[in-house]
Amino acid sequence: MPFTSLYINGLRLPSSNGETFEIISPSTDQVVGISASASSEDCQNAILAASNAFKTWEHTLISERRGIFLRAAELLQSQDKSQRGKMYKDEIKRAVEEETGAAPAMTNFNWVASIGLLKDLASLGNVGELGGMNFPSEKTQGGSVVVERRAMGVIFAIAPWNSPVNLTLRAVLIPILCGNTVVFRSSEQSPRSQAIICDLFEEAGLPAGVFNFISTSRENAPRLTAEIIANPLVRKINFTGSDRVGRVIAMEAAKYLKPCVLELGGKAPVVVLNDANVTEAAKGIVHGALLHSGQIFLRDKICELVRSIKAGSTPSHNQTGVDPDIKLGPLFSESSAQNVLDMLHEAKETDVKPGSRIWDQETFGPVIILNAADSVNEAVELANASSYSLTAALWTSNLYAAKDVASRIHSGYVNINGSTIYSESAYGLFGLGGSSGYGRFSINDFTDLRVIVTHPQTPASYPFFK
Repeated sequence: MPFTSLYINGLRLPSSNGETFEIISPSTDQVVGISASASSEDCQNAILAASNAFKTWEHTLISERRGIFLRAAELLQSQDKSQRGKMYKDEIKRAVEEETGAAPAMTNFNWVASIGLLKDLASLGNVGELGGMNFPSEKTQGGSVVVERRAMGVIFAIAPWNSPVNLTLRAVLIPILCGNTVVFRSSEQSPRSQAIICDLFEEAGLPAGVFNFISTSRENAPRLTAEIIANPLVRKINFTGSDRVGRVIAMEAAKYLKPCVLELGGKAPVVVLNDANVTEAAKGIVHGALLHSGQIFLRDKICELVRSIKAGSTPSHNQTGVDPDIKLGPLFSESSAQNVLDMLHEAKETDVKPGSRIWDQETFGPVIILNAADSVNEAVELANASSYSLTAALWTSNLYAAKDVASRIHSGYVNINGSTIYSESAYGLFGLGGSSGYGRFSINDFTDLRVIVTHPQTPASYPFFK
């Protein structure tokens, strides 16, 4: 049975109190792994290790940080076994499939997207973006001003299970690139998938203590998360997950006036104008809504495409006789599936419109809502009738209409003639507030601006002294 250790200051460790928890596959309902369950002492040790490592990591050359990312990308991409005797592609696919029940397309996405993310973010790390400015003082004759962009310190990061490898990297790469160090807490549902990053970073040459990995049982997670946020050495929190948990984390951080980057839920509205390519729009909508079983119209075209997609238990390394044509895996838990069914039953009894649960809340399941609008203005109003603002799409063949309508949709991303499941590596998805959260995975969000003013040697005039 695979065992997932903690990773603190470059060491793989069991919990200091010996606690563990089981990982249950949503496909088979069987135990597929055991993970260490961190104690308060383990969490504090991880924070201390990150704080100590920050003293030197902050001053490393940007080229060194970029080089580590590029070596990690090479290790992921290689079809040969690494020095650790593993092929990362196979490790990722096996762990993600067993822990999350993801279909082959999603397990492959975790591998491919992670390679691209490492390469793309390495290209961000240049002197111009991470450097500063130098200019004469506007108020002090002969004075000079230096504005530095400096790392913040220890970052506490949390990423979810629905794209465990890729989202773990997104949570930690930009903070590390900026010179910060990280304490990362995995989802209790996918620790083995996310712990692969420990091996990857170590083999790529990341110094001990820069990245620390802890996993906790579901029961202990709220208490330990609050303790970590309260630690004065932790400077910022980034969290990707549900708006419900995001609100809890934001409230904990607010107690200590600590900033957060929160990437939370989404409803992903899509506006399809009359002049759109209906076939391509339907494909993009179905892909965006059903990828990973929606855990991430044209009605006739959409229904036709959806009927062609097989759903069920995904193939497993421990299973035989499973249909390899299955594209949609199961929802992660029976309670998740029941919640989606409850929303559907409620929707059948009422109108699907703003104010209904299926409209207002994230379903986190393979559900598409269709709504006809009498005008473009009404379509935009419906798209904006949500507390979510993460991502959206617009389909049209009219470039002028595209620019006009896209600018009126209140969303962090608007993809014109593309799927809602798309973001640029330099930013990732980000909300504009509300249930989609706030802040961005960018250099600006994980550095501080510090201003140093050098005053002239000429004695200054002070009103209290002659």
